[in-house]
Amino acid sequence: MYDSFDKGWFVLQTYSGYENKVKENLLQRAHTYNMLENILRVEIPTQTVRVEKNGEVKEVEENRFPGYVLVEMVMTDEAWFVVRNTPNVTGFVGSHGNRSKPTPLLEEEIRHILVSMGQTVENFDIKVQVGDTVRIIDGAFSGYEGKVSEIDNHKVKMIISMFGNDTVAEVNLSQIAEL
Repeated sequence: MYDSFDKGWFVLQTYSGYENKVKENLLQRAHTYNMLENILRVEIPTQTVRVEKNGEVKEVEENRFPGYVLVEMVMTDEAWFVVRNTPNVTGFVGSHGNRSKPTPLLEEEIRHILVSMGQTVENFDIKVQVGDTVRIIDGAFSGYEGKVSEIDNHKVKMIISMFGNDTVAEVNLSQIAEL
């Protein structure tokens, strides 16, 4: 399928006022180009504000970040091409130009945004530290046990013994279980 390390939340720049149209176009293009496995979610962060107009107080949804759309995607060359060529998308935040791929948001940043929108976020009950031995329960290395050598933002590097040699395996935190 895909490497979990290529998956992340990215910020798209759009023309202000076109956020909903970009979301609609992007979801349509994901379907048309068979990219539904790579373009996973598209969100426009909103907030409810109270506005007084003609003596009446109303609650109105407004964009928290006008001109920006969040997209959860697997950053393949094909998905990147589809997203950046969507009408009214002017670019990615975190791209350094010269056709370089952008940097995803940090887990804490997207978690804060999604929670503030009232959405659920993935939570892990596993408490693993560097040096712990764990079992891989999902993915290409399923069934292997190894020692954790590095933990970075829900991603784990570990040393497993494969064919008599020590090999570094990179897995998502959701793909391991404590022994």
